[in-house]
Amino acid sequence: MEVIHYNYKKRETYEVHIEHSILFECALGIAAFTNQSLINTLERKDWNLSRFSESLHHELEYVTMHNTWKALLQILHHDAFSSLHSFTEFLTHAESEKLKHLCLPYAGEALEQLRIEASRGRLDAVQSFAEEVNDHPFFPAYVTFISEIDTEKLKQHLIRVMELWFEAVVQPEEEKLRELLRYDHEAKEKMKQKLEPEAFVEWATGGLTYRPEPSVYQVLLIPHYTYRPWNVEADLKGTKVFYYPVSNDSLYKEDPYIPGQMLVQQYKALGDEVRLKLVKYLYERERSLQELTNILQMRKSTLHHHLKMLKAARMVESNHSTYRLNRHKLEAMPINLEQFLDKKDEQ
Repeated sequence: MEVIHYNYKKRETYEVHIEHSILFECALGIAAFTNQSLINTLERKDWNLSRFSESLHHELEYVTMHNTWKALLQILHHDAFSSLHSFTEFLTHAESEKLKHLCLPYAGEALEQLRIEASRGRLDAVQSFAEEVNDHPFFPAYVTFISEIDTEKLKQHLIRVMELWFEAVVQPEEEKLRELLRYDHEAKEKMKQKLEPEAFVEWATGGLTYRPEPSVYQVLLIPHYTYRPWNVEADLKGTKVFYYPVSNDSLYKEDPYIPGQMLVQQYKALGDEVRLKLVKYLYERERSLQELTNILQMRKSTLHHHLKMLKAARMVESNHSTYRLNRHKLEAMPINLEQFLDKKDEQ
């Protein structure tokens, strides 16, 4: 039976908030350095290992073994800590159950009671919670570790690794890092006024598409330098978190005449008659490779080349059978150009 719909409900989306903190940069630096599978892909290669004390190496090995960088980030979301001292003071005086609850990952409202019981040390709850998150690469072992470790030992480790990393890595360039994070935050706030939430998240993260999902009411964006070029994703109650890499515009703000690499790539991608035709055909609707080949009357290898350029500029997306236009990227292009043209010499 057919249904006639007279009701109207606008598709819901999320609100976007942006925060920055030198403490998040500190914790993400620890996370990046101890991620053995990704460390060689990081843009940052200038780790001054001579500043790393034996104690710091020991704490970093512990982080690598137990993924305690996750605990640092979870705790940092508990409050807007104004300094490393306020963070360590909180840790020093935190009650065991509260601290462990903060450290354990949020895995959805349906599992929140299990999370609470696991933070109280109930063995059956710990086991059940670990089983519920067994599709995650490290959560099961992490849940067991956090639930069973002596609280004072956990506190000492978290305080030591933050203090030692801050002293060795953050402090020597603290002023530069603070200014970089502040500048990127302000640039994102300006762009946030010009784009819809989903388009803005995609723009800020360099192409990450995040659609609204149940029980997520806001997206929290936190800029970082050390983990470039990666976005790091996390979940809090009602919130999706993306720790995103600061933009090239923020890194090279001293020269307002250097355009962002993606801006150049996008306009290059459109600087061709065939690719402009492709954009128009895909603007109309999704199309298969065979359909595009028939329309344009060209070899698939040639068409692949043009589509590859559009995909590299993140203007076109594909699944196994069809290509579609990334309208968010197309709509953001004139705004990105305007932002570049308005960029002022900071010197």
